[in-house]
Amino acid sequence: MAFDLDDIDRSIIAALVEDSRLSVRQLAERVHISRSAAHKRFTALVESGAIRKFTAEVDREALGMSVTAVVVVKIDERPWPQVREDLAALPFVEKVQAVSGDIDALVTVNAPDNTALSQVILQRIHEVPGVVSSRSLLILDEAEGHRPGAG
Repeated sequence: MAFDLDDIDRSIIAALVEDSRLSVRQLAERVHISRSAAHKRFTALVESGAIRKFTAEVDREALGMSVTAVVVVKIDERPWPQVREDLAALPFVEKVQAVSGDIDALVTVNAPDNTALSQVILQRIHEVPGVVSSRSLLILDEAEGHRPGAG
């Protein structure tokens, strides 16, 4: 669903993407509108669903999760919602995504070490009913791109 946003709405979203802890007063100052206008627009963005949630960005390494892999998964005819939920429930799984093409899903796994990562990939993922095969890609380095709304 597309939302009808003007430049001020986009500026509010960009400011919140940068720092979701901004108060309404700080938000108003950043986008150069009154506090009441900022509150009204902020409330409308949340109520419309353009802003779904507020979250903290964490440092995986600071949490002891120093190894990350993307696991390419092939599944059989088991219904996707069931496979998705089973994969997402596994320890150390950050994200499960259905994809198009000759593979079926991408599973992002963050683990404290290679032993834990191996256990999740070689045992736990393959125990999920519907998983036929997997291929793992170890993340060696990464950089942030543009987050939606950040411009």
